[in-house]
Amino acid sequence: MATFESDGVTLSYADEGEGAPVVMIHGFASNMAVNWANTSWVRTIVSSGRRAIRIDNRGHGASEKLYDPALYRTDFMGADAIRLLDHLGIEKATLFGYSMGARIAAFATLGAPERVSTLILSGMASALVDGHSGSDKIAGALEAASRDDITDPQALGYRVFAEQTKSDLGALAACIQASRQKLTADEVGRIAVPTLVVAGADDAVSGSADALAAMIPGAEAVTLPGKDHMTAVGDRGHKSAVIDFLDRHSA
Repeated sequence: MATFESDGVTLSYADEGEGAPVVMIHGFASNMAVNWANTSWVRTIVSSGRRAIRIDNRGHGASEKLYDPALYRTDFMGADAIRLLDHLGIEKATLFGYSMGARIAAFATLGAPERVSTLILSGMASALVDGHSGSDKIAGALEAASRDDITDPQALGYRVFAEQTKSDLGALAACIQASRQKLTADEVGRIAVPTLVVAGADDAVSGSADALAAMIPGAEAVTLPGKDHMTAVGDRGHKSAVIDFLDRHSA
């Protein structure tokens, strides 16, 4: 595992394989190992003849922990991914994000379209535009002294997952208050690179893959039958769809 500096923040990353680069951006309360290595995504990308580059988002994994919500704006986190390309001397890459990571990838693409060859938005579909509720409840759950103090089921689920990933609960509480920024339909309509949107059919967090793809010129949508937000991540159908998309777009 290596580190680089992004606007004064020390971030961890991993870089494996050779070929066309794919930058993999994990979801909220996860990290590069849980989201991408434990689900065999790194092996899948590398065995397809590509370079798998993973980043621990600010406040997550081995990256620097920050406790000011203002430092977790999604455009800032998108800029972290672009600065990783700078650090590695990469001109253009595929951005592949899951959940919050997909939101980050979309913001990064709009902020630096010339650096993105293809875009994969997984686990974040129409909710990218429609938004989410409950950020305050999740932040409160993360800051609670005990799980027993949490009454909201969704917020409790985030607390349990954050503990399982051995995350810094204070940093995550700051992150959730700022990292759920929405994009408008007009903004996602300006995404001009080949784009794939993937979501589980039973994913109540992500929203509709078809609905988001309809807003992005030329975008493709894949819905994974019987999968929810957690089970869609490492699904074989998910992997097949992504590799097929990359093969067809020479990324």
